[in-house]
Amino acid sequence: MPEATPAQLIECAAGSDFDFGGMWVEKDTWTPATTRAIRQQARDAGVELLDLEVAWIMPGPPDPWLAQLVDIAAELGARNLLCVSSDPDTAATTAKFQTLVDRAKGTGVRVNLEFGIFTEVKTIHMARGILEQVEGEAKALLVDTLHWARSGGTAEDLAAIPQEWLSYCQPCDAPADPPDLTNFDAIIDDAINRRMPLGQGGLDLGAMLDALPAHLPLAVEERSAALREAFPDLKERAREVARTSRAWLDARG
Repeated sequence: MPEATPAQLIECAAGSDFDFGGMWVEKDTWTPATTRAIRQQARDAGVELLDLEVAWIMPGPPDPWLAQLVDIAAELGARNLLCVSSDPDTAATTAKFQTLVDRAKGTGVRVNLEFGIFTEVKTIHMARGILEQVEGEAKALLVDTLHWARSGGTAEDLAAIPQEWLSYCQPCDAPADPPDLTNFDAIIDDAINRRMPLGQGGLDLGAMLDALPAHLPLAVEERSAALREAFPDLKERAREVARTSRAWLDARG
């Protein structure tokens, strides 16, 4: 729901068959008053936030806003903060990620490093290499089904992740044929417009889930132009994603 306000995201989570909500935070529009209002709204609606996004590591000095995101996640009671890196300096990414993990200590928030070919942490192996150098129980590794598949990941790669590094994952389905992986615009289009309901595409979702811990919360990320066009009403869209996701999971037993 890229067009949804934070308040609408809470409303949609409360009005559909989900156990949690998720929240995108925009630096230019988010204020301390927003934090207070969303925290109260979520409490009144009985919605717990599974994650908050996105802490985007960029080249150059550490951005104070990312530390603020950890604080916002803690104030909202979110379990996880999603983090990606566009810094090509792996050592700098590691240091900045460590700072966020340190900031999250004792807050109940886990900082999840997501890999994907659209970032500078392109594969699960690169993400593992960074987490191996980071200290703290608040660190985590986030697997997005689409990015896992497009970066050449295998079920064996997933099964080898230390379970204590996993806090949640982001499943979706998508066409089996990838876009032109040398074309950045095509990669982004694949990620924000071409995802599909669970079980209706060509990704090996069953192998992914079988390789991950059974208790792991699932944050369905079905960014799809077709979904947005078919369900312009946000609440109806949320209910449809919940319906198709639970139908696939129920069919798997």
